[in-house]
Amino acid sequence: MTANVVDRPVAASGARSTGFRAVVRRVRRDRWAVASAIVIVVFLLVAVFAPVIAAISGQDPYSYDINTLNSFGAPRGALGGVSGTHWFGVEPLTGRDLFAIVTYGARTSLGIGLAATAMSLVIGVLVGVTTGFFGGWYDRVLSRVVDVMFGFPSLVFMIALTAIVPTSFPKPVLVVLVIGFFGWPSVARVIRGQTMSLRTRNYVVASTALGAGRWHVIRTQLLPNLAATITVYATISIPSMIGAEAALSFLAVGVTPPTPSWGRSIGDAIGWVQTDPMYLVFPGAALFLITLAFNVLGDALRDALDPRGGTR
Repeated sequence: MTANVVDRPVAASGARSTGFRAVVRRVRRDRWAVASAIVIVVFLLVAVFAPVIAAISGQDPYSYDINTLNSFGAPRGALGGVSGTHWFGVEPLTGRDLFAIVTYGARTSLGIGLAATAMSLVIGVLVGVTTGFFGGWYDRVLSRVVDVMFGFPSLVFMIALTAIVPTSFPKPVLVVLVIGFFGWPSVARVIRGQTMSLRTRNYVVASTALGAGRWHVIRTQLLPNLAATITVYATISIPSMIGAEAALSFLAVGVTPPTPSWGRSIGDAIGWVQTDPMYLVFPGAALFLITLAFNVLGDALRDALDPRGGTR
């Protein structure tokens, strides 16, 4: 999913402000977009204030409590040990509070997802706008690199790389680097196509004819008009990055214990579905809600930034 680029140069700051307010009005008319934005804000606040929120329940994600487990390592009581002390129950085998794990897990999943998205966008936008604008041998070489990246078994490489890197290297940083690196080719291809369309517009041709430098044209003419595409692509990329982190953690090659992670909790819960299904429900619901919210908001932004595409 991509947004069509507006076929006109970016106007003065007042016009940009008016355009921004128009976009906000269109998004606010979509109740699903508003609900998705609220969900995203709530999850971001949970991630930022995770220690405070977990402290309200009197628990933390690193304290083991075997007294909450039976002789088989499963939580005591109904619904996975849900009680006034453990709001989401406890983790099997360790007795760690699941509410604290899910709360702190928002930091891991959202932090990695946002950082990896930012990294892929920076590389992808830089490669895409320069190849689309400069053309020539530079475009041909990097286009072949992008083709190779698309054909490369990225998941296999991610698993292999995260498994062989020394344990002293911070795993969250490694996951961000790996996911972000393999995420930029799709961004570059979209931005390249949009740039090739923009570079033939009258205002770009006129700026070049008047002696404006290439980087000046890219900075003042191309990037502002690519902002809509970049914004929408960022919104729809974040859930895929979060899902990639969850997949790596699910396969036990992502963030290492005891760092809370939704993906690893879901992976651990698979073996307990028959005896403790609630262990899967809460981290799975959190992952589902945040990815759905970002996708719905991305769709709304796409329509709001390109009203010519019609209403949904």
